[in-house]
Formats: sequence, C-alpha cells, structure tokens
Amino acid sequence: MKEVLTQLPIRSSHPRENGLTMMMDKGLSLRQAKDFLTTNHSHTDIIKLGFGTSIITPNIADKVKLYKDSSMKVYAGGTLFEAFAIRNQLDDYKKYMNSIGLEMIEISDGSMSMNHDYKCELIADFSKDFRVISEVGSKDAAVEINSNNWIKWMQAELSAGSWKVIAEAREGGNVGICEDEGGIKSELIDEIVNSIAIENILWEAPKKDQQVWFIKKFGANVNLGNIAFDDVIPLETLRIGLRGDTFFDYLRK
Repeated sequence: MKEVLTQLPIRSSHPRENGLTMMMDKGLSLRQAKDFLTTNHSHTDIIKLGFGTSIITPNIADKVKLYKDSSMKVYAGGTLFEAFAIRNQLDDYKKYMNSIGLEMIEISDGSMSMNHDYKCELIADFSKDFRVISEVGSKDAAVEINSNNWIKWMQAELSAGSWKVIAEAREGGNVGICEDEGGIKSELIDEIVNSIAIENILWEAPKKDQQVWFIKKFGANVNLGNIAFDDVIPLETLRIGLRGDTFFDYLRK
C-alpha cells in the first residue's frame, strides 16, 4: 500500500471537487465497466460516455446505474448534445437523458456553430434540472480561438451555471489547448489560469506527455479528462510520483 511510502503528495479525497480524473468510456460493455470499477474505482471521479456512443451502446441504462451506484458522476459526451441541438430536439434530449438515468450533461459547441449567449441560456436552463459541465474549444483544428475569447467564454459559462468548464483537446489531444502534434499551448494555459480559478477547469489530456505537463505545472490535484480506461491507474502513479516522469517531483531536496 502507498501509505508505507513517505514524501508522497496528498491527494484530495472522494467525493472530490478538485484533482478530478474523468475516464472516457467509448463503448465499454457492462462486464468491462464492472471490471474497470473493480480496480479503478478509487482513482476515478467522472465517467464520460464518449461523443455519441451512449445512444448505440447496449444496456446503457444498466451501465449508467452501475457507475452511479459506485458514486461516479456520469454524463454523455457533448457531441450527442450537439446532435440533438442542431436538429432542434433539445426537449427530446432531456427526455433521453432522463430515460437512461443521467443527472449530469455536457453542453458544448465543438462540432457546430452556436451563438455564445444562446449557449449560456441553455446552460442556465439545463442547470435547473441537471449538473452541467460545459466545454470551450472547437474540434476543428483550423478554428483558432484567441485567449480573450477562451477566458470570456469560460467565465460566462461558469456564471451561467456550469459546475466545471472543460478545455477542449478531443480524445486525440491535438486541437484546442493542444497543438496538432500534441504539444500544450503553454502561453494560452497561462493566460487562462490568470483569470479562471484552476479548480473550475477540467483539462482534456489524453496523452501521457500532456498529463505529465499539467501535473508538473499545477500539481497532483489538477483536473484531467479524456483518460482512457486503461490509463487511469498509470495517471494516478504520475500524480503521486510513482512513475519515472514525476519520480523526483515530490522528494525533499
């Protein structure tokens, strides 16, 4: 057990508001979800049913219940919200969320164009009945958002009722806050955190090098998302210095 080791950082404890790990479930079976929880329960806080997978995954309501019974926060990826929104079916979206037992939703505009004031109106509306997590950033690498808009939109969405705001990087870690080859836009990150409280941001960081960057920058209790199901424990070892990349970070000099 890690308790026998000294000089480890103190991790926030469940239920966490900071130091969150969001696992991206891209279609795990019910059996795989059970197996995942067996070993990863204490290191996971949020399950995202990636993009539009929930609507075609068998036994989805049973899987949602399994996760919720294990004290996971669960929500469907923002792409599904956008698929309903672009078809003017948001009432149907609410019904679908209720039908599969979801109490948390993502509101995003990464695939479609949406007036930001309208997006904030939707956040305020949905937050009456759901825990809302919203996302800033485009899934189109050709769309460049300046830092002023990142900050302005994040602030507005938090004020509208978002519990946390996600900084977009996709499951590939190559758009939004990341360069197309996977590097972090460090100047952008610095500008964002100068204006937005770090605990209110969930950074999408699917690649190990990205996770290392955020942990070295902000410490063990930084909020990280889009983590693959088999990377949750490896990420936890990075957080607490039990992997080569952060091995020396918490040792007393």
